Amino acid sequence: MQKTESAGGIVLNARGEVVLVQNGSEAFWGFPKGHVDAGEDALSAARREIAEETGLDNLTLVDDLGMYERYKGAPGGGDDTSEFKSIRMFLFTSAQEDLMPRDPGNPIARWVERGSVEELLTNQKDKEFFRTIALRL
Repeated sequence: MQKTESAGGIVLNARGEVVLVQNGSEAFWGFPKGHVDAGEDALSAARREIAEETGLDNLTLVDDLGMYERYKGAPGGGDDTSEFKSIRMFLFTSAQEDLMPRDPGNPIARWVERGSVEELLTNQKDKEFFRTIALRL
């Protein structure tokens, strides 16, 4: 099993909606996030991944939301046990509204009302993480 470090964010717009991204090949909904590259810190990786997966590059850092761990997601919300991720998450706001993903592996992004985020997330660990930080948003 491969162990990896990922970073990403929960991004809020002016209406308090949260951006979620879909992995097009698996219909897997999650937060914008991805691997931390060699020589890159978690915050820089989070900003890069959010920009790639949503097109949002005008981000204001609000808070470090901490870390959680899970296996790579599999279709339908299961676990792909070939990869175990440590995921560092940050809270951002953005005045940008238009979502224009640049990553072909995550071709769809959308703003979701806060109350609907948990039900749309595919991975159980993502849902649990969101539940633990929801009051901080």
